[in-house]
Amino acid sequence: MSSCLLGAPVRYNGGHSRDRFLTGPLAHHIDWVPVCPEMEIGLGAPRPTLHLLTDGRVVTKDRTADHTKALTALADDRISDIADVDGYVFKSRSPSCGLLGLPRYASGEPSERTDGQPVDRRGRGLFSDLVKTALPYLPTEENGRLNDPGLREHFIERVFAHARLRFFFDCDWRPRDLVAFHTRHKLQILAHDPSAYRLMGRIVAQAGTRDRDELESDYRGAFADALAARPKRGRNANALLHVLGPLSERLNQPRRHDIVAAIESYRQGEAPLSVPVALLRHHAEGEHLAYLAEQTYLDPFPADLTLRHHL
Repeated sequence: MSSCLLGAPVRYNGGHSRDRFLTGPLAHHIDWVPVCPEMEIGLGAPRPTLHLLTDGRVVTKDRTADHTKALTALADDRISDIADVDGYVFKSRSPSCGLLGLPRYASGEPSERTDGQPVDRRGRGLFSDLVKTALPYLPTEENGRLNDPGLREHFIERVFAHARLRFFFDCDWRPRDLVAFHTRHKLQILAHDPSAYRLMGRIVAQAGTRDRDELESDYRGAFADALAARPKRGRNANALLHVLGPLSERLNQPRRHDIVAAIESYRQGEAPLSVPVALLRHHAEGEHLAYLAEQTYLDPFPADLTLRHHL
């Protein structure tokens, strides 16, 4: 995480941008690795304002100093340190760390036409761009977007899924272990991307016959791509019905009706996802259906984070 989001006074003005969710509820489940590119290249705080240029360079506002090489060298050095993390939260609107919509200034000398104003707002921070290029499957987000409940839920889901995948491949896994791992994640993958669900089924079917390293590489890529797709209501409702299917014959009519009604209320935007999920998890556990009860879709992150409760 960008250090300022942890409360470190490292911003350009000597302040911080401590995030209450990231340093509060989530911190009980996460070990944060603080990174502040500007401080780590020796700029200090407070420091002169930096600008991102259209050619990708990062310079001081008055153009008297160019910090591009130092930030690039830092990224090359730090990427090896953070290669095993499960997510990265960047500081928004930072010329080094922002992910989206950063103002970019003309690469040459400011002209009378631009009057020193940005020429567009399509930039990405230099350091964050280098991290994303080197670690394309790493879940990343910037703090401002995490104020949106849906984006927050999606990012946290990806982080915990990434951790489970990393733990799995760090072990001495066998083909049948990959089958079991994939089986637990099938409905979660289906909710995100049905086409990836089908592709990954074909990849797992090759376990035991393909080279292990190639199989792992393909599965890692497909897994990350699948979870990167934000699930929509229709896809979630479809996954919920897939949970209900094996349960139906175990439930009486009133209980089936309650679950179907909850799924439809969610589909119509009248109830949060947490309602049908809680019902299905309760009945799957009560009926001792291990295949369903163990589905990561029903329990993708710690419950005390109170996600999935938004409409």
